[in-house]
Amino acid sequence: MRLITFTRSGSSTPEIGARIPNSSGDFVLPFGDVAKSQSIKDFPSGMRDFLRSGSKVMEQAKAWVKAIPEAPSQLLLKASSITYLPPIMDAEKFLCVGKNYRTHLEELKRTNLIKEIPQEPTSFIKLNSCLSGHEAKVVRPKGITRLDYEPELVFVMGKRALGAKKADAMSYVAGVTILNDLTCRDLQLREVASGSRFWTGKNIPGFGPLGPEIVTIDEIADVYNLWMTCSVNGEERMRVNTRDQIWKISDILEHFSRFIPIEAGDMFSTGAPGGVAVGKENAEDLYLKPGDVVECSIDGISTLRTTIVD
Repeated sequence: MRLITFTRSGSSTPEIGARIPNSSGDFVLPFGDVAKSQSIKDFPSGMRDFLRSGSKVMEQAKAWVKAIPEAPSQLLLKASSITYLPPIMDAEKFLCVGKNYRTHLEELKRTNLIKEIPQEPTSFIKLNSCLSGHEAKVVRPKGITRLDYEPELVFVMGKRALGAKKADAMSYVAGVTILNDLTCRDLQLREVASGSRFWTGKNIPGFGPLGPEIVTIDEIADVYNLWMTCSVNGEERMRVNTRDQIWKISDILEHFSRFIPIEAGDMFSTGAPGGVAVGKENAEDLYLKPGDVVECSIDGISTLRTTIVD
């Protein structure tokens, strides 16, 4: 199932539903409309609450989606008529694991963005205020010239984890989505030099395109055999397999849930693969400019599209 948060044309109220891929054009099934048509009261209206409601609510939504081919719903909306929002807009915790791809570590060492390789998972916090949705226009602030792309695989938690063990990690995962962890290298280099860990260069408003959807984990055959790709204006800049990750979600969840509860609706972004602009000799030519269209993909599964504007 492809879970989305969206607004429909003429409305500013966020809703949740499922994207229904179709050869004749994608459609959206709004869960609130289906619940109302079946006189179901108090169905969750937000994605975080949906995930926290447990497996019964998730299975109900899957049943609605599964029934569409046999009984096409009159409630379907054309996907072209909605505006995508970040699938989860109000996560309590969105932790971004850094330095997690071997190929990216080599880039960071060459560019002096790291001094040593961590011996356990490290992370920084992605602020909700920086998130944007699929097809969003992201403003490059004045004075910023080194805007970089970072496609990342994100794990979305489906139930509470405290003291989780590696062997059980996948049982806590609801699904995966994509983050383009847009990074202002101008600011990041200054922060590294000063020892700051706030990562201003990653938390500017709009600098967290997320989505377009949460692909439920039952639709992913192997999360560690996925190709993460990034293209700019149709030119592929990066293609790296998730098997290159150093810390798997089992390591990450066990590490961070030792003392702090990880709740349903919390997210872990698992780091940038190798191939970002800053690691290239011609980096100045590759940094994102107004008018650039960036596509970050889990190859063959989902694509997140962003346009950079001045």
